[in-house]
Amino acid sequence: MTDMISTLSFLATLFTAIVLAQNTTYPVIDLGYAKYRGRYNSTLDITEYLGLPFAAPPIGPLRWKAPQPYTTPKNLTNTIIDATQDGPICVQGNTYWTGRSAQFPTGSEDCLVLNVVIPGNATKYSKLPVIFQIHGGGYVEGWASIGEPYALMQHSNNAFVFVSIQYRLGAYGFLGSDKYAQEGGAPNVGLLDQRFALEWVQKHISAFGGDPAKVTIWGGSAGGGSVTSQMIMHGGVEDPPFRAAIADFPWWQQLLKEERLATQFGYLLTATNCSTLACLRHVTEDTLKAATQASYIKGYAEGSYGYGSFYYGPYVDGSVIQDWPSEEFKTGHFTKVPTFVSREGYEGYAFSNQSMTTMAEETTDISIQFPYADENFVKELYELYPREDFNSTFWQRQAWFGDFIINCPSYYIASSLATSNQPIYKFVFDAGTQIHASTGPFLGDLNYASEPGANVTLADVMKDWYVSFAIHGDPNAQSWSKVLKPTWPDYRTGEVMSVNYTQLGAVDDVWFDDDTGCKFLWEHEEVVQN
Repeated sequence: MTDMISTLSFLATLFTAIVLAQNTTYPVIDLGYAKYRGRYNSTLDITEYLGLPFAAPPIGPLRWKAPQPYTTPKNLTNTIIDATQDGPICVQGNTYWTGRSAQFPTGSEDCLVLNVVIPGNATKYSKLPVIFQIHGGGYVEGWASIGEPYALMQHSNNAFVFVSIQYRLGAYGFLGSDKYAQEGGAPNVGLLDQRFALEWVQKHISAFGGDPAKVTIWGGSAGGGSVTSQMIMHGGVEDPPFRAAIADFPWWQQLLKEERLATQFGYLLTATNCSTLACLRHVTEDTLKAATQASYIKGYAEGSYGYGSFYYGPYVDGSVIQDWPSEEFKTGHFTKVPTFVSREGYEGYAFSNQSMTTMAEETTDISIQFPYADENFVKELYELYPREDFNSTFWQRQAWFGDFIINCPSYYIASSLATSNQPIYKFVFDAGTQIHASTGPFLGDLNYASEPGANVTLADVMKDWYVSFAIHGDPNAQSWSKVLKPTWPDYRTGEVMSVNYTQLGAVDDVWFDDDTGCKFLWEHEEVVQN
C-alpha cells in the first residue's frame, strides 16, 4: 500500500511538473473575448503571440468595407486558441517592373491579424512602452513578421512590448473612384485597418503588459508613409491612439486622381465580367486575385504607372485623407506628436531602371510618372538635375526620383513639425549600402555582429537612438550601450543627424534652398500628384 501511495504521489508530482512546464513554454493570455496560447523563447526571454485577429475577416460582403469588430467563432469560445504560428498574409501584389507580374498572387483575404511580442516577465501590471509597427512594401506587399523586434529587444533588455500588424494591400486596401464610393466602397480601407489595429491595442495591450498611453507608431518605406497618413488622418486628430511617431524613409507615392482611380476600378470590373462593386464582392477569391494581378500588367502596359511605382496606395478621399500629405503638413493639419524621420543617401536607386541609358527614355519615363507635366516642367526638372552632374542617365533619374518619393517628403515632415513647435528629429543615413532600407541590418539583424565587415559600434548607436526615442520621445534620453555618441539636436535648430563612413554628427539641413528640387516639386504639386 505504501509503495502504491508513493507511486501515485510521484505520478502526481510528475504530472504537475509537466503542466507547469507546458504553461511556462506556452503561456495563455486572456483577452476577455478569447484566450490565446503563446510561445515562450527562453533564449531571448520573450513570449510571442502570433496571428491574433483584430478585425472581422474582410471577405464577401465585407470586401472594401471599413474594418468591423472581430467575433470569436462559437466553436472556439471555450477553447484556448493556438497563437504560436504566423497568421495568413494578405494578398500580395506583383507590379510589372519587379519581374514577378506573371506569378499568381499569394496570400489570403482573411488576413487582418497582428503579432505581439512581450518580455518573458511581463504582466498586466508592467505598463511597458509599446512599439507599433506598420510594415512597408509599396502598399502592395508585406506582412507582420517582416519587421522582427528581437535585436532591439535584446539590445534594450526587453524594455518594450512590440506589436506588428497586417492591413489590406493593393486593390483590396486602396481601391477608389467616384463610382466605387457611390456603390458603397469605403475609402482607403488599408489605412482604416491600421487605425483599427491601433484601437485594438488601446483596448487590449494592457493584458500583455503594455501601456496604451505609451504607444509609438513606427514604419519604413510604405510603412513610413502609413505613419504620416495616420498623422494626417481626418485632418489630424487631437487625441490619437499613439503618442509618438517614427517615419523611416517615408514613401510618398503619388496620390492618384479620379481619372486613374476610375481606371483601376474599371480594370477589376472588366477582368471579372462585373459591372458593379456588388458583383465584385461575390466573385471567388481566386478570380479576384487573378483580376488584381491583371490590373498591374495592364496598367503598366497602358502607361498608368511607371518604373518604381507600386500603382495602388492612399489617395485623397476628402475624409480619411483630406488633402495631399504635403499640403496637410504645410497647413498644420496633422496630429502633433514627437516625431522621428529619416532618409538614406540613394533612395531612388532600387526604383530606377538600370537599362535606361538615353535622355529620350528618361523623358518618356517622366511623362509616365507625371502625366500632367508639360515641356516647361520637364525642362526645369532637367535644369535642377543636369545630366553633366551624374555618371549616367540612371544616376540622374535615381536622383530626382529619390528626391520626389522620399527625400523631399522627409524635409516637408520635419520642417512642418518644427514650425508647429513639436519635438522632431531627422536622420540622414549614408552608411551600409546607402540605398533604400539600408538601416535594416543595423537595427533588425539579431546576428549582425557575426556578419563580415559588421559595424557593431554603429549598430549599437542606432539601436540606442531608436529605442530611446520610442520609449521617451527623445533619441538622447537613454543609452543601453557604452558607446559615446554626439547629442542629436532637435530639428528646430535646423540640424539633422548625419551618419556616413567618415562622420557621425549634426549638420545643417539645406534641402529647401531655391536651387533644390524639393522647392520646385513643392511648387508643382498639381503636376506631381497624378
